[in-house]
Amino acid sequence: MNNTYNTTTISQFFLWVGASVSIAEIVTGSLLAPLGLTRGIQAIILGHVIGATILFLSAWISANSRVTALQATRISFGTYGSYGLTILNMLQLVGWASVMIATGSIALNGISKELFAFDFQALWSILIGTILVMWVLFGLKKISRLNIVAVTILFGFTIILTSVIFGGGGVGTVPDATMKFSTAVELSAVMSLSWLPLIGDYTRHVKHPKMGTIMSVLGYSLGSTFMFIIGLGGSLYVGSSDISEILMASGLGVVALLIVLLSTVLTTFLDSYSAGVNFKNFVPRANERYVSVLFTVLAVVIAIAASVSAYEDFLYFIGSVFAPLYGILFADYYLLKRRHIDPQKKWSWQSSLLWLAGVVVYHATLKYPIPLGHTLWVLVGIFVIRIIMMTITERVKGTSKAQLIER
Repeated sequence: MNNTYNTTTISQFFLWVGASVSIAEIVTGSLLAPLGLTRGIQAIILGHVIGATILFLSAWISANSRVTALQATRISFGTYGSYGLTILNMLQLVGWASVMIATGSIALNGISKELFAFDFQALWSILIGTILVMWVLFGLKKISRLNIVAVTILFGFTIILTSVIFGGGGVGTVPDATMKFSTAVELSAVMSLSWLPLIGDYTRHVKHPKMGTIMSVLGYSLGSTFMFIIGLGGSLYVGSSDISEILMASGLGVVALLIVLLSTVLTTFLDSYSAGVNFKNFVPRANERYVSVLFTVLAVVIAIAASVSAYEDFLYFIGSVFAPLYGILFADYYLLKRRHIDPQKKWSWQSSLLWLAGVVVYHATLKYPIPLGHTLWVLVGIFVIRIIMMTITERVKGTSKAQLIER
């Protein structure tokens, strides 16, 4: 794909609204049902404000410097360090894409069984994968208008779904389940974090960097908040977090099929595209589209063969990897003003060890309730430690140079 073209602010907005309108967002929102409607919405909004702030800081680095999200990590981690992070991100991307395809095919199969007595989940996964491959081959620039049309149709469908769920009464709490408010905030914020190493791949193309970045983050955050609330309300309305039951209880029939199919394709496309972009961090001359197609095929195979039962744990994995990573990068880029990628810098052991410590702390503290969730505090904690470390390092270097001059 050509990296010289510029995308418009409005196309970026609709691209990220499309990314947010997904089954995964609805499913995650449904997990918050034990809090009840009011507390659940409060957790969703708070988590998305945290997530949007972090997402903007990441997206702006790429928009301002015109490099991909993973190339930007070379500022802090060096070339080889970025390779390691790229591998982790590609694992996240294939995991995320397979989860999206799997949850989409499960929902499609559940609906088709009710409507047409048709039961063939693997076929739905293949259908989603086929449409994704076609989407990838069209390319990011060519699908901009198609994406706007698809998002508009999809948003109309979700408005209907919302009116059915919240107009039907019966909103209460899901019995026999517990959920801490801090956990709900964490799940809301972590969903935004899953896009941290992707959003820069798109904002680097925007014609107007500042407004394009703002509208990208705004499009995703507003859409995602809306989807979470639909999932929360749907789960309370039905008394179950099963997405098929929620959609079928809405009485939308074939429209429910179209909601699932369109939302799955629009969201998973971004994972497929970014997989191709990420691979170029290893092989700069690689064809992004071909890599994205191979990635999509792999995701379909995994979706058919694997289980999505560990979905919540997968979200925590994303938080543990990217919260400390961006705590380091944000400290370097925004406060320490380290914005140049040094081609001679191959690896930074200081950054790598600090990142690893952040991952360990994240997982070690998950069982303890922390106000505003673990993601924010791990990121802020690593941010502060990074500044202290680099300040001490610079002073030591300055002292050593002064001593050499005196000698």
